[in-house]
Amino acid sequence: MTDVLRRGRASLAFGFFAQGVAFALLVTRIPAVQDRYGVSDALLPLFLAAVPVLAGIGSVTTERLVRRVPPSRLLRWSQPVVLLGLLGVGAGGPGRLAALAVALGVFGLAVGVLDASMNMLGVSLQRSYGRSIMLSFHAAYSLGGIIGASLAWAGAHWHLALWVSYLPVVAVLLPAVLVASRWYVDADPAGAVPGADGAAAGGGTLVFRLLLPLCLVMTFAYIGDSTVSNWSAKYLKDVLGSSEQLATVPYNVYMVTTLLGRAIGDFGVRRLGAVMVVRIGAVVAAGGFAVVASASGAWAGMLGFTLLGLGLCVLVPQTFAAAGRLFPGASDAAVARLNIFNYVGFLVGSPLVGALGDAWSYRGAMLVPMVLVLVTLGYARSFAAQPDRYGGGHERPRTVDVGRGSNGL
Repeated sequence: MTDVLRRGRASLAFGFFAQGVAFALLVTRIPAVQDRYGVSDALLPLFLAAVPVLAGIGSVTTERLVRRVPPSRLLRWSQPVVLLGLLGVGAGGPGRLAALAVALGVFGLAVGVLDASMNMLGVSLQRSYGRSIMLSFHAAYSLGGIIGASLAWAGAHWHLALWVSYLPVVAVLLPAVLVASRWYVDADPAGAVPGADGAAAGGGTLVFRLLLPLCLVMTFAYIGDSTVSNWSAKYLKDVLGSSEQLATVPYNVYMVTTLLGRAIGDFGVRRLGAVMVVRIGAVVAAGGFAVVASASGAWAGMLGFTLLGLGLCVLVPQTFAAAGRLFPGASDAAVARLNIFNYVGFLVGSPLVGALGDAWSYRGAMLVPMVLVLVTLGYARSFAAQPDRYGGGHERPRTVDVGRGSNGL
């Protein structure tokens, strides 16, 4: 059964990687999408906002579906739909706004199902392993994001049509994820805590109150993340006076440091415990925002964005893991609800910083996500929920009975 676990872990990591590639290919080519379809500057924010809104709906739907359908099956079919939605975005042409709306709508709904089901399987696999492995999955996502952004850069550099950039990627990844999905491993139903699943699925007030601190941490983390992805280039160029070429570097540096932090993060959780890792991450991220806000030049700003990658990278994976430990018998429902706040942070972060920057100053605007990340320190104890606390002196032996694989579903 150890081989089942290993295959399940490898196949899920590849799913995270593929999602990182697909998402990066979309968000880094937004200007090209706008030009290809002739979307006005006034209309573009509506199209972009629709994706996380629909993703939230997809996540809510997933919470209901997993009562009858295993997460592995939802992931198996939502990931190809995401890839086809990406291809659909690249296949349209000038004036075909309805086609773009449909493609982005399909992409958004499928992403919500994919993100939720993917993290559900990650949480259940971590429980089966009996030690922290959640950060490794998100490291695979970061690696995929770096490769996707690099492919997007190549497409833009050689002035390739969107469909020319997207088609080879989809042609490779789509059959690969379908093959890999054969080895997904679902949670062991025998591990459920009596009564917990009904409480979480029913949405009782007490359960949401327990989950609320993690929801806030998720929101604050994504506000910080969206600040970097949407404003780092503009900040370096307009505020710190860098060249346009240098202004493209901070996000790449952020992604690389995110990958590095997640690659070693599980080791840190095993040695120090989840609470300490989250506290360190929050302090480092807040320090990064402080450096960015006070930077005297472009290279100092680059240092700040480097610190942000190292700090923020641990918060989201550990938040999903904490939800699984808090509701061991209802982790799927908890993860689905928590995943909604991923999109809340994404929707709030960029407009918030932009509005504050225009009304006040962009240096001052960077202090707001800094304060929100520091608030995470007040919720750090939520990451130590028993009985599955991972860290020194708390690691459990590997679980042999991993429940059902998805092969026979």
